[in-house]
Amino acid sequence: MLAIELISNAIPPVHTSDSIQKVYDRMVEFRLRHLPIVNEEQFLGLLSEDDLIEETDYTVPIGSLALSLVNPYVLEEQHIYDVIRLFYERQLSVVPVLNTKKEYLGLISINTMNEYFAKLTSVANPGGIIVLEVDNKNNSLAHMSQVVESDNAQVLSSYTRTFADSTRMEVTLKVNKQDISNITATFSRYGYDIKATFNSTDHNDNSMDRFDSFMNYLNL
Repeated sequence: MLAIELISNAIPPVHTSDSIQKVYDRMVEFRLRHLPIVNEEQFLGLLSEDDLIEETDYTVPIGSLALSLVNPYVLEEQHIYDVIRLFYERQLSVVPVLNTKKEYLGLISINTMNEYFAKLTSVANPGGIIVLEVDNKNNSLAHMSQVVESDNAQVLSSYTRTFADSTRMEVTLKVNKQDISNITATFSRYGYDIKATFNSTDHNDNSMDRFDSFMNYLNL
């Protein structure tokens, strides 16, 4: 997935001639904390609501203000992981996308990123979740997939979490089967440490809660 594929055209940028009031109204309308400033196709920087908090005259154009603009962006052919990194490291609500000539193409909003994460992690698909703890040297997704497929199931999504000063890592698997008892039994036979399991047949199915918690952890 490339950055260009997630561009939203529904949110227009602001211009230096726009008033502070217009900028605030647009931020409220789209529930954003940042907006790109663009003159024609030139990206000037990313405006934050914090840049305007001390201004009292909302009729003045933003081009007349002394703004401490930040300049984060990605190029259209960059991987979506670069976008995620910017959201996380810079605590952004939008990420501008430019072409190779550094011309503004559009932006990726936090709402678009949330939708992408939901699809990426197969949150909406029914099935079971298995959380394993493995040694870094034994992290073979191919073998884990074989274990899942041995019960006529498939891995819908997976992600890992590492721990500081540890040789262990956590692997979360989402599979397309609700009854995962045979799969977990097979993992146990192969010596995997099963930290937790969840499935949509019981009241403990909290895949959406786990997704929301993950997004809150990133503080996007």
